Order: sequence, then structure tokens, then C-alpha cells
Amino acid sequence: MWERACPRRGPHIHPKTPTVDPTLHLAALERDGLVLRGDTRPTGRRPEQLYRLTDHAKEQFPRQYQLLASALIDEVADIIGPQAMATLMRSLGRKLAEDRERLVVDEGKIVKHMNEAGYEAEVIFRSSGDAEIVAHNCVFHRLAAAHPVVCELDLALIGTLGGADVEHEECMVRGGHVCRFKLRPDEAEPESD
Repeated sequence: MWERACPRRGPHIHPKTPTVDPTLHLAALERDGLVLRGDTRPTGRRPEQLYRLTDHAKEQFPRQYQLLASALIDEVADIIGPQAMATLMRSLGRKLAEDRERLVVDEGKIVKHMNEAGYEAEVIFRSSGDAEIVAHNCVFHRLAAAHPVVCELDLALIGTLGGADVEHEECMVRGGHVCRFKLRPDEAEPESD
């Protein structure tokens, strides 16, 4: 905004500067779910309308979940060791899968659950007819880059949902452009006579 000083009236806004009604901004913030009307406050004149941030708005500010998760992984791994840490990550992945589905599901349903978590995943069918799950976003990327054991959680999540072992064919943490997963159903054992 351009201001110019007026000797008698002090600084004021340049006459060609557009003015914007603040209630329009508040209406847009309300529409976007960022603020809610709160109490009114008496002022001796017209009462002031107070607003408060919604939980959604508060989540727009920086959070340090990454820092906490990384510190926890370091501490737990130091206490229980790397093998037990991998086991713990797989256990967490299985529990997350069981919270989503009670039965084994196909790749399409796995992708649906992954996308709800932000993976930007899709099922791709190779020329052989084999399905692959391709995730264009790793929701734990920075954490997994510092602690590759975190990938065990994803593998267990996908494997539990799909009822199969999972091949991690490509990984963003290991330099890949995407994370690529392929379900490997257990081979049925031949029946003995």
C-alpha cells in the first residue's frame, strides 16, 4: 500500500489503493474451515465478534512429529536392538492393517487404504498381467531416509492387507522414483497322500 503524509491529518492510504472489507477475509476463512465464530466481547460500543482457529487450521502450522518419531526410533532401537526394532515395525504395520480390514483384500482395496493415508498410490498391471502397487509419495519419507527400518512397517501393512509376502521392488529412500510393491502369494504346498 502506498501511504503519503498529510501535514494536518497524518499518514493516510493513497486514494487509488483499493480497500478490502475484513469480513470478506473472515468469511473465506470460515468457508475453508479455518476459523469459527467464537464469543462476542463488549467494547462499550458495538460488541466485537471473536474468532478462533479450527483444529484443521492449527495443523497448518509447523509440527515436529518427525523430530519426536526419529528420537523415539533411535531410543527404542538402542534399547532393544536393530532386529527387534524391525520386528516392532512389522508388528505396527500388521496392527494398522488389522485396524483397516479384517479379511484379505486385493491390490485395489490396498491402494484405497494407502491413498487415505496420503501415499498417492495406484495399481499398475505389467504386460505379464502381474499387478504392482506403485506409491508416488512415501508418507514416511524423511523418517525412512533416516531410519530405513520404517519401510518394514509399509511392507507388513501391505502384506497383511493382501495376505501375502511383499517384494519391495523399488524404493524412494534407496534412490527410486517411486515405491513399488508386489504381492507374492504363498505357493500352495502339494498335498501329501
